[in-house]
Amino acid sequence: MSLLEVRNLRTYFFTRRGVVKAVDGVSFSLKESEVLGLVGESGCGKSITGLSILRLVPEPAGRIVEGEITLDGEDLLKKSKQEMREIRGNKLSMILQDPRSALNPLLSVGDQVTEPIKVHQHLKGRTAWNKAVNLLQRVRIPSPETYLRSWPHQLSGGMAQRVVGAISLSCEPRLIIADEPTTSLDATVQLQYLNLLRELQASTKLALIFITHDFGIVARMCHRVAVMYAGKIVENAGVREIYNQPKHPYTAALMKSVPRPDIQVQRLTSIGGQPPPLHSLPPGCAFLARCQSAGDKCRLMEYPPAVEVEDGHFVSCWKYA
Repeated sequence: MSLLEVRNLRTYFFTRRGVVKAVDGVSFSLKESEVLGLVGESGCGKSITGLSILRLVPEPAGRIVEGEITLDGEDLLKKSKQEMREIRGNKLSMILQDPRSALNPLLSVGDQVTEPIKVHQHLKGRTAWNKAVNLLQRVRIPSPETYLRSWPHQLSGGMAQRVVGAISLSCEPRLIIADEPTTSLDATVQLQYLNLLRELQASTKLALIFITHDFGIVARMCHRVAVMYAGKIVENAGVREIYNQPKHPYTAALMKSVPRPDIQVQRLTSIGGQPPPLHSLPPGCAFLARCQSAGDKCRLMEYPPAVEVEDGHFVSCWKYA
């Protein structure tokens, strides 16, 4: 049984320029202890998919207009705002992209780490403080009591990201959504943080959705990959299948654009053109104008359905439909 089921999720933004279809019919599932990589170009809907699962879509412009989000058998879209407050930080957490923005500069690190412990686990005083100390120790922060008394501006980027990770783990959630959590870190700290996340994920059996641009991180962290383009998932498969035999032309183009140290080239491969504006999507396949292998069938006015080309390997492309 899946821990998370997302079915036909549509999240739109109603603006003066038109309806922006940020997430347009996304479906995927996630099992306990599984890590799903959500990849694609900027603006394809990855972060909004994560915020939709948490029911944190910016209002009033943003709205989930259709779909189901089921966590542990509970439909999150049927929950009230108060019920979602009980679920967020407890069963479901998120590690945001920029730890500096995620931490409140007016509150000490200790206040922010202990807050979810007090709210969801009803621990107080020294008991909550001791748990916060243990959390910082779990994410490998030395002298945790010293850091708990610090302020966010006193932390390095790596330490701030570890604190954000500790907050997300504080109530032992079933699922964590990590939205590009290594973007602001240098290469050495990034590797340490990824290894730490992987160890914590394996030891606690939590599920993880990893939103990233970096296919190197996907290879290191993920079991499955969902490739997004223009608000839709165009391919969903295991990591090895995606790397060895990408089926969708967009996925294949992304893989070719990743530099490889074992192959010398004069010029890196790039994908020509730009993604279509989400408030004015073309009918049919949104990748058509940039696709190097488009045929007559691809010019149909309908979007290609998701087809299971191999066991657990789904592709939305007219080549296989």
